[in-house]
Amino acid sequence: MRTFLHRLLGLARARGFDAAGGGRRWEGARTVDGLNAAILAGATTAARRAGWYARNNPWVAAAVDSLVGNVVGAGIKPQSTHPDRAVRERLQALWLRWTDHAAPDGLADFYGLQAMAVRAMVESGESFARLRVASEADAIPLHLELLDREQVPTDLHREIGGGARIRAGIEFDAGGRRVAYRVLSSRPGDPLGSLRMDPIRVPAADCLHLFKPLAAGQLRGITWLAPVLLRLHELDQFEDAALVKAKVAALFTGFITDPDGTAGGLSGTNTGGALTVGMEPGSLIPLPPGTDIRFSNPTEHDAYAPFVKNHLRAVAAGLGLPYELVSGDLEGVTYSSIRAGLIEFRRRVEQLQHNVVVHLFCRPVWERFVRLAVLTGDLPARDFDRNPDAYLACEWLPPKFDYVDPMKDVQAEIMAIGAGLKSRSQAISERGYDAEQVDAEIAADRERAEGLGLAFGQNTAPQQKEEADG
Repeated sequence: MRTFLHRLLGLARARGFDAAGGGRRWEGARTVDGLNAAILAGATTAARRAGWYARNNPWVAAAVDSLVGNVVGAGIKPQSTHPDRAVRERLQALWLRWTDHAAPDGLADFYGLQAMAVRAMVESGESFARLRVASEADAIPLHLELLDREQVPTDLHREIGGGARIRAGIEFDAGGRRVAYRVLSSRPGDPLGSLRMDPIRVPAADCLHLFKPLAAGQLRGITWLAPVLLRLHELDQFEDAALVKAKVAALFTGFITDPDGTAGGLSGTNTGGALTVGMEPGSLIPLPPGTDIRFSNPTEHDAYAPFVKNHLRAVAAGLGLPYELVSGDLEGVTYSSIRAGLIEFRRRVEQLQHNVVVHLFCRPVWERFVRLAVLTGDLPARDFDRNPDAYLACEWLPPKFDYVDPMKDVQAEIMAIGAGLKSRSQAISERGYDAEQVDAEIAADRERAEGLGLAFGQNTAPQQKEEADG
């Protein structure tokens, strides 16, 4: 029996994972014991460093702009799916009127707030927004106030009784549900902020917390630049050193050699230790006997470009971006390679749009908007209490992706519609438009064209008709 157990234990050890092994090869290797502990210990420092690089490093600035531009673009827009067309049109009209008044300071519309929230999520790892009822508003009385991540303290932990507790500024009930956030009136350290630094309790229904969850039970977000910040820092240092070396290599210095020390002075002006003499193309300058002039020939760093390119590829991979979008380098890019890279990138973008931005940011805003529209009487809905889901249901249309090859992509889409693999409504929605609105515009255009005796897109129709008649 003992021999069997020894054999069993030995077999288990032999089949262990190398990743969990020991020895010299694993000396100094780091592990993460808990994601929340790691985030709470270093998220603020990492977010501040990421913010600095996003404003001072051209490649990071381009990467952040590319992420925001692809995820949000001109805006992720709602399309009501209420069965009554009149209700859908009324909701759409109210929404379009409200979006311009979404921000309390008037600096952006709702879609601009989307972009700012996503930018903060990329740079800082998370962003917060507060839904507030506006006291005076020409449209639906709803304002969306963006908050800095440091306005929700990560070091605020407290037991509040009955199984409820506060963790990292977030209040949980006994069932583990988020019920409130503790929010400071201004960011700590803001010279123009409020002097009151006691956080106030904001119900979770009024607070939006936008971040990309990486694990179950995650409390707060971590900057998306976390995997590449150290590499960026070292790349900055390398570039500074390379720039200094290039400046030194560009210096053209002459050294006068006088082995016997009998040459005496050369003719010219001595300015700050440098002998200035006239040197023009084709000139012959006599030197005193025993003297010679040798010029410096400093070497240049011939591995600069491959080194930087390799690091930028790692930065792009860490951010989930194609290398070309980060560097702007399109050298050697072909149609097939750029298409393959963009397809994978667009899958990631769609995941972010629907699983993160729409779920955590857009849907709560739409629900609050619809409920306020019903309460204010701007949206007649007598059956809202009996069937609120019909009014709250909507599809969110992200911005369309531009084609790599428009002709090929449009032809492929037409073939898919003709083969019954997708509908026109689906194709139009994928482009970020409302199918009903597009059809109404097409009908109006045709009616106007017929009234004016205009014909478009029918250049080959008469010829085809004659051939058919013949």
